[in-house]
Amino acid sequence: MKVTETGRDISSRVGAEEHVVVFRLADEFYALDIQAVQEIVRMQAITAIPGSEAWITGITNLRGRVVPVLDLRVRCGVRAAEPTPEMRIVVVNGATGMVGLIVDGVSEVMRIPAEQVESPSAILSVPANGYLRGIAKLEGRLISLMDLKGVLPSEAPDENAASYETAAAA
Repeated sequence: MKVTETGRDISSRVGAEEHVVVFRLADEFYALDIQAVQEIVRMQAITAIPGSEAWITGITNLRGRVVPVLDLRVRCGVRAAEPTPEMRIVVVNGATGMVGLIVDGVSEVMRIPAEQVESPSAILSVPANGYLRGIAKLEGRLISLMDLKGVLPSEAPDENAASYETAAAA
C-alpha cells in the first residue's frame, strides 16, 4: 500500500486522478490542485508592504479587491528573479482568502493519474518543504505537487507571537 504524507492511500484510488495547474519556478515544474486556483493573471503593479516577510511581495488591486501577493520562488527557497514577460500571478483561494502567487510561467492544466503520484521521501519531508505533498512521475519529467496549506501562512496565530504580545503588554 502506498500512503501519502497526509495518510491517504494512493493505491486504493486506482482510476482516480488529480486535476492540476502546472507552473514553473526556475527550471522545475510544480502543480497546484485546480480547485484552489481562481484565475491566472499577467504581472501587474504590486505595492510593497514594509516589515512583511521576505516572500510577501506586497498587495495588488485585482478588479477592485486588494489581494496579497507572495513570491513563490522566495517562499520555496529559490533565488528571486527579475520580472519576465512569462511571469504570472496565480490567484488562489486559501484559508485566509484570495492570495496571488508569483510564478515564472504557467505551462498547462492536466490530469495526473493517482498511480503516477508518490509521496515525498523522508529526506524531502522536512519542515522547510512542508508545501510538498507528492511527486508526479510523468513522461521524462517530475512535477512536485504543492499543498496550498503548506505554502500560505496559517490562519492561526503563532503561539510564540501571542506569548510575546501578552508579555509586552504586561
